[in-house]
Amino acid sequence: MKILKAIGLLLLVVLVVIQFFHPERNISTAVAPNDISRIYPVDDTVNTILQKACNDCHTNNTRYPWYANIQPVAWWLHDHIREGKRELNFNDFASYRLAKQYHKLDEMIELVEKEEMPLSSYTLIHSDADLTDAEKLALTNWARSIRSEMAAKYPADSLKRKR
Repeated sequence: MKILKAIGLLLLVVLVVIQFFHPERNISTAVAPNDISRIYPVDDTVNTILQKACNDCHTNNTRYPWYANIQPVAWWLHDHIREGKRELNFNDFASYRLAKQYHKLDEMIELVEKEEMPLSSYTLIHSDADLTDAEKLALTNWARSIRSEMAAKYPADSLKRKR
């Protein structure tokens, strides 16, 4: 019984101590020079969808919920955001090679259509991010229109990823 109390006390001490260690926040108020909106039109409807369902993990500016101040949740969120930005960062989109831009838009269409994005772990807490069929269609049509614009404007080999 003493061993269980000691383990419980140790866990409590560890839980308290880790509250003093927080990862850097993903907050940038600067206008991103390589933002997707600088090279492709983003209408109000699509912008609203991106803000509520995508930008927290796929831009340099996250809206943090209250529970982001509690460890180890803050570390989990930090890792989640870092991974999301590594996969696709709308604030850095214009700096991507054309082939990467083209491919990321295709991935976005596929993941939204398969309902793999936004993640269910995100929509569980952010119910407004659970996209309606109309919002999914608006988002995927927007991405398709950019891909079509790219295909008309650039040589086909510049849109193919080098292996």
